[in-house]
Amino acid sequence: MKALPSIDPTLPSDRCPERVWYTSYGSNTHLDRLAAYLKGGRPPGAGREYPGCRDPAMPARSVPVELTGAMYFATESAVWGGGRAFYDPDADGRVLARAHLVTSGQFADIAAQEMYRPPAGDLDLAEVLTRGRAVLGDGRYETLVCAGQVEGLPVLTFTAPWGMSDVPWVAPSAAYVRFLAAGLLSAGAWDTDAVASYVASCPGADGHWSSRAVAALLGSGTDGERPPGRP
Repeated sequence: MKALPSIDPTLPSDRCPERVWYTSYGSNTHLDRLAAYLKGGRPPGAGREYPGCRDPAMPARSVPVELTGAMYFATESAVWGGGRAFYDPDADGRVLARAHLVTSGQFADIAAQEMYRPPAGDLDLAEVLTRGRAVLGDGRYETLVCAGQVEGLPVLTFTAPWGMSDVPWVAPSAAYVRFLAAGLLSAGAWDTDAVASYVASCPGADGHWSSRAVAALLGSGTDGERPPGRP
């Protein structure tokens, strides 16, 4: 298994980096899913076509990381059906994630597409790199978070402006769980049992998905329906 890079919690000194670690904790942990954001297209199981980034290159590297905080599922995804993944950096726990080395422009374009907007321009990262957080709007993925740095480059992600306990939790769909879990598994730092137990324990999934059901979905190679209840 791959070793986890250590995230230095110190905020980086460069406020205008050319490259950043876009850190995904949801379905973009999967490189095929991320490719739709970068190159354009529709990933299997999704209900939306993506325009892609101005620079369609795949990440220079992708590494497994763990963030401090918690992942939970909430709201209703028009793309997948079921709940979306969100990150609460203020909650207790750990979040399994995958950091993709991309340009700052690609990070801005991915963030725009998460909000159903066409890629149009770069983001001013000065505030998030100075304070660790920047609220760009009240949209579900318009709050930027910097968890620190790896190899001198910022570890950046985006989430909602609310906290984990501020919204109802919603169970994620089978297609969404499969992309998320398969992406974590392919990162090479966690085995099937670890990934399945983690996903099944996240608020929104807990009580709807068991670790056995998540593991079965990973092994099925399909986007089948979620097994009812806990097997």
